[in-house]
Formats: sequence, structure tokens, C-alpha cells
Amino acid sequence: MTEQEFLRLRNGTDVRGTALAGVEGDPVTLTDEAVLAIAKAFFVWAQGKTGKARPVLAVGRDSRLSGEHLAELVTNGYTACGGDVIATGLSSTPSMFMLLQEDFGADVSVMITASHLPWQKNGLKFFAKDGGLEGSDVAEILKLAAAGTFPQGSGSVSDKPYIARYAAGLVEQVRAACGENTPLAGKKILVDAGNGAGGFYVDLVLKPLGADTEGSQFLEPDGHFPNHIPNPENETAMQSVCAAVRRHKADFGIIFDTDVDRAGAVAPDGEEINRNRLIALISAILLREKKGVIVTDSVTSDGLAAFIAAHGGVHRRFKRGYKNVINEAKRLNAEGRYSPLAIETSGHAALKENYFLDDGAYLVTRLLIALAKCAKEGKDLMSLIADLPEPKEAAEARLSFVPGCDFKVLGAGVIADFTAYANGTPHLSLAPDNCEGVRVNFDKEAGDGWALLRMSLHEPILPVNVESNEQGGNQRIMRALYKFLSAYPFLNLETLKKQI
Repeated sequence: MTEQEFLRLRNGTDVRGTALAGVEGDPVTLTDEAVLAIAKAFFVWAQGKTGKARPVLAVGRDSRLSGEHLAELVTNGYTACGGDVIATGLSSTPSMFMLLQEDFGADVSVMITASHLPWQKNGLKFFAKDGGLEGSDVAEILKLAAAGTFPQGSGSVSDKPYIARYAAGLVEQVRAACGENTPLAGKKILVDAGNGAGGFYVDLVLKPLGADTEGSQFLEPDGHFPNHIPNPENETAMQSVCAAVRRHKADFGIIFDTDVDRAGAVAPDGEEINRNRLIALISAILLREKKGVIVTDSVTSDGLAAFIAAHGGVHRRFKRGYKNVINEAKRLNAEGRYSPLAIETSGHAALKENYFLDDGAYLVTRLLIALAKCAKEGKDLMSLIADLPEPKEAAEARLSFVPGCDFKVLGAGVIADFTAYANGTPHLSLAPDNCEGVRVNFDKEAGDGWALLRMSLHEPILPVNVESNEQGGNQRIMRALYKFLSAYPFLNLETLKKQI
């Protein structure tokens, strides 16, 4: 494989590709040859990072069909360079970082996952003791893989699961915070793992804390994902867990993505706690403890900003991409501005107190501590966000580009044109905190809301997010957008047109 072919496997800070054949038009790109070379390259990279001649690698995987095979390839490639490997089996992505913070015996780790992507996809996520690798690190590893110059040796392999130890840490955290052994006794809390890796949370976390977990569903790992996509952002998945909460009259519902680095939640009335509501809830909890800056991605609502301010915090709206918001929160802390939380509307949440690791299980554990404390005080957890102003309407349209066009240049041009248009159009104004694309406010005469145009991080897509504070406002805003964007023949406006 050429260097360019290897670099095409980089997806932000991960390696991702098609690992299994069977989907028309989607050929295998994450080949055995590629994975073996990447594992060897990671050994070389880890030598430089750790300063050790034989850095020890821990390898974990989620429930994907290709997971075991790719884990074996990574193991074979790494040991062929003389490195020792600890196989942790079925794991969550956050646990593969946490084991590096303990006396577990590993210097670096790899998680085999492709998050919520379809069954045929898979990938590799890399960790060192100071955190997940940056995109530049991944590019360096892929260039080393393409160069093909590796040491030769013979490393050992040992099996050593870690997920139970990781879960025990969460249990102890709840017990310490609540001051009792079973603070969730009398509470019915159900989990929807979507047949990903998150099923452990029921038996290893909730039950030891005294929770009644009746109604939990899709806990068995199954890479076919036969029930729904394991993704808190997926409408079908959220409808499924919300219905389960209502059906079983649960006090709280939890949904994880495939590798448990993201989570969503459900209130007792079956309404989802997702996106702005999830951000508001964890923000309220953290801001009660210490005021600071809450860093979010760019598509959060104006109501959330008002909520954070009302609770004594400062809202920093930043670029999409979980590494972007995490790095911004780290930057603020380094400057002396306390920032306890970096969170995306997708459910990626990273807390300063937890190494700024995006960890869905840690996030919901924090929510459960608040749930137990509220119950002691005779309060409902949802009372913490009773004052959250929510928009009347919210929608997203993802506009594709004509195949073969230079979508990055063309998309940047559209955004620049819309910026100029907003500057010169009555009833429109630029939002003061544009960090990516362009966010435009529409006053009461124009729809009473806002629209954000931005380029997707990894795809030839121009997402358009719209919110309005009045019924029918979204349609007014979208009609204005459709009229403006119709001037660009390289854009497919069908998804926007359907919502008008």
C-alpha cells in the first residue's frame, strides 16, 4: 500500500475503514496487510513516545463482527516487532485509557472500534498514558506503516480482562459520593446497550449499587446490531429506550453507543435527556460544585447558553469534534480559567476530574450520583434543569455535494457568501461566537431563531442546523436558506426541501 492509501484510513484521531465485505460499493479498505503494518508502526511510535525498547501494548475490542480478527492482527504485528501484548477482550474505549493510569502493566493501548458505524466498518483508536493520540500522531503512524521499516523480534501475549476492575472503580466512586453501600436501592434503572460493549454496566455497576435493572435490553454483544444502531443520536435507538422506560415505569434510562465513550439518558416520563438537555444536566451538577467554563460544540442552543449563565457558568461554544472541545477546555484550564467539562451534543462528554476522557459510563455514573442525592432530599433529578429554556423547534439538514467536485473549496465559498449575505440583510445578524462555519441569528420578523452552516469534519457534507423559539419558525428560516442556497448547483438541497 502507498502512503496515500494508508493516510486515507485516518479519520480524525482514529484509523477507520471497511473491515468486512458484503456491502455493495463498499470494498474492504482495512485489510489484513494494512492492520499488521499499522500495528508494527505503532510499536515504533510507542518506542519513541515511552523511551522504552519494548513498550507493552494492551489490546481491547468492542462487539463488532471483525473485532476478534483485527485484535489478533494487531497482536501479531506488535509481537513480531518484539513487543509484549496484554489482550483485554471485550472492552470499552474509556477503559482502554483508564488501564494505563493503573498498575496494569501496559504502556500504550489500542481499542478496536468504529463507534456507531455500520457492522462492516471497524477501526483502531490509540492511547498513551497522557491521553488519546492527536490526528498528527495517527498520520505519523500511518506514514511509518507505509515506509515498512520495522524491527524484528518475538513478543509474548497474555490474556487479562480489565472491564470488571474498571466497573468496580465506578461503583466505589458512587458509594464514596453518597456515603452508603447501595444508594440506588429502590430505584429502577434500565440500560440499553444496543448489543455493543456496554452491557457490563448492569451487572457490574448498577446491581452492586442496589438498583433494580428490570427492563434493561440488548445487553448481549452482537456485532450484527440486530435491534438498533447503538447510538444515542439515532432516533430509532432513542425511541426504543424511551419506550422501555415508559413500559417498565423506570426511574431512569441509560443508552450507550457501541464502545461506551458516549451516552444518552431518559427521564422517568420517557422523555430523552439528550443533546442540550444532557449538557444542561451535567453542567448544573458540576456548576453547583464550582463555577467555571462549560465548553460545547457549535450546535448548542441559545437557551443552553442562558441556562449555563443563570447557573453561574460561562458557555464557550466551540468547533465540533470531541477532540476539539476537549483541547479547548484543556487550553482554558492551562490559562487559569477553570473549565470542568467539554461536551458535544453527540453525547461525547469529558470531565476535568476524569482526565478529560470522553467516557459515557463515567458521565452516567455522575448523573446517578446526583439522582441518589436528589432522592435523599426528596427531589427529582429533572428539577435540576426545570429552568432550561428549550426551543420550540430544532432540525438538521445534511446537504451533499455533486460527486467529484472540490467540496472543501466550494463549501468554504458558500459559507463566506452566506456570511456576507447575513451582514447585509435586515432581520439577520451574525452570532458573536462563530467558531466554525457561520451562525446567523434570525430575529422575530424572520423566524425567531438561528441557523448554522458548517462543513462536516470528515465528509463531503454541508450540515445546516436550525432552531426557532416559535412554532413554524423553522420553516420560515429554512425557506430563506433554501432560496439562498438554490444559487449553488453543486449542492443537493433535497433534505432541506423536505423540511420546508
